[in-house]
Amino acid sequence: MNKLIAALLLAPSASALFTPQKKVTSTAAPAAINGWVPDENEFAFGLPGSLDPVPEFDPLGFTKKADLMRIKTLREAETQHGRVAMLAALGLLITEEPIEFHPLFESYNKDIGPAVRHLDEVRAVSPAFFDFFAIFIGSLELNRALVGWVAPGDNKKFQDLKDEYYPGDVGFDPLNLKPADGAEFAEMQTKELQNGRLAMLGTAGIIVQELVNGKEIFVNLGLAQDRFDPSQLPIQF
Repeated sequence: MNKLIAALLLAPSASALFTPQKKVTSTAAPAAINGWVPDENEFAFGLPGSLDPVPEFDPLGFTKKADLMRIKTLREAETQHGRVAMLAALGLLITEEPIEFHPLFESYNKDIGPAVRHLDEVRAVSPAFFDFFAIFIGSLELNRALVGWVAPGDNKKFQDLKDEYYPGDVGFDPLNLKPADGAEFAEMQTKELQNGRLAMLGTAGIIVQELVNGKEIFVNLGLAQDRFDPSQLPIQF
C-alpha cells in the first residue's frame, strides 16, 4: 500500500521528466530606429510621410500586401529618387536662360540650350570629366549599398535592407542637421519627402516639355529670350 501511494506521488514528477514541455518564447519588441518603431497596424508600418488632405495615399495599393522589408525598400527608393529630383530641378533651372550658371563649362555668349541636352556639351567639351562624373555617382551608390543592404547569402533575399537601417539614412550629415528627437526627425523627413515628391513631378514635367519643343523653361514661359541655335550642339537629334 505504501509503495502504491509513493508511486502515485512520484508519477507527476516522472511524467514531467519524460513528457515534452511546451517551450515558452517571448518576442522581443523591435528596436527603435531614429525614433521609429515598425507597427504593422499603421499605414506603411508607421513611417512618416502620410499627410492631410490625402493621408495614406496609395491608389495602386503598393503597401496593402507589402511586408516590412518591402515597405522599407519602397521608402528607400522614394527617398533617394526625391533627393535626386530636388538636385535635378535646381540644376535644370539655373543652367538655362536667363541665369545660365554652369561655371565648369563656360560657354561665353553661346546658349547651349535646354538642360536635357547639357550632358552632350559636357561629353564634347571634357569627356574625361564625364567619365569621372559617372564613376563618382557609382561610388556614391556603392557606399549606399554597403551601408544599407545586407551582404548576399546568409538566407537573405537579394536587395534586402539591414534590420537596423532606416530608409535613406546613409549617415551623411555634414551640417549636423539631423534631430536627435524621434518626433522632430519624423517631421523633418516628412518635409523632405514632400519636397522630393514635388520635385519628381516638377522635374518630369520640365524634361517632357523640353523634349517636346526643344525650348528652355523660362523661354516657354516668355520670361527669357530664345538665343539657342540647335546647330551648335555637338550632337544632333
